[in-house]
Amino acid sequence: MKAALLKIWESRSPRDRVIIAVLAAVIGAALYFLLAQSAYRARTQLGSSLTVLRAQATRLNLDATELERVRALPAPPTAQTNLRTLVQARAEAAGLARALVRIDSPDANQVQVVFGAVAFAEWLAWVASLQAEHIRLDTSRVEALSTPGMASVTATFTRSRAQ
Repeated sequence: MKAALLKIWESRSPRDRVIIAVLAAVIGAALYFLLAQSAYRARTQLGSSLTVLRAQATRLNLDATELERVRALPAPPTAQTNLRTLVQARAEAAGLARALVRIDSPDANQVQVVFGAVAFAEWLAWVASLQAEHIRLDTSRVEALSTPGMASVTATFTRSRAQ
């Protein structure tokens, strides 16, 4: 193969050889320029990504520190208030008592509530407020009603246990 290329090269006139060599050098320089430009562009993009990733890593470290601090706190004492009474009071405070159809308490740490027609967003906010008081949503069944944003909800809440 080398001999065949050498034969083709030698068959060219000196003027053709100069033109081919110059064209090869120009093409090589253009390819090198394109490669260098692409590498520079990628380096710039990676530099900006690195800044974002460093910020995210710092935030994750802060979150991990906060999580360790919160886990080290003693578990909040469970309220001695009757769970049924507490849930009903929170429903009244949230303005959901008008939609409350039934509230049952099978035992001291469990309450089942049934809402006939309640605004779903209000119900979610109420559940979040109960969770802030260490009352967790155990099970729920939500059915959309024909009125937009309204739902029929059956839910069971339990008192959170200490970890």
